[in-house]
Amino acid sequence: MSTGAGGGFQDPPAEVLAQAAAAFGLLATPARLHIVWALAQGESDVTGLAERVGGTLPSVSQHLTKLKLAGLVRSRREGRRQVYLVDDPDVVTVVRLMVSQLAERAGYPSTQPARLHELGA
Repeated sequence: MSTGAGGGFQDPPAEVLAQAAAAFGLLATPARLHIVWALAQGESDVTGLAERVGGTLPSVSQHLTKLKLAGLVRSRREGRRQVYLVDDPDVVTVVRLMVSQLAERAGYPSTQPARLHELGA
C-alpha cells in the first residue's frame, strides 16, 4: 500500500474500494437515496415508503430488494407485513451528511438532525 501525498493516509485495498463503489452505485439513483433517507427517519413498510417517495409498489419493492442484498437495509415481519429498516448506520451518516451539505449549499433549510448540525457535521 502506498502513502498518499496529502497527510500520510494509506490507500485502501482494491477490494474495499470496489465495495465502496458498489455501495455508492446502489445509492446513485434518487429513488434509492430517498428510500434510505426515509428509512433513516424510522421503519416503514413498502406501502408507506411508496407513498413517501412517490414510487409504485413494485418499483419500491425492487429497490428495497437491491438495498437489502447489499446489506444496507433489512426487514422483519410484523404480522402480515414486512417492515424495513436501515441495517448500516454508517451509510445513513454518509447519506445525511451529503444530502444536508448539498441542501444547505442550494439555500434550503438544514435537513440534518440538530445534534449533527451542532457538531459541525
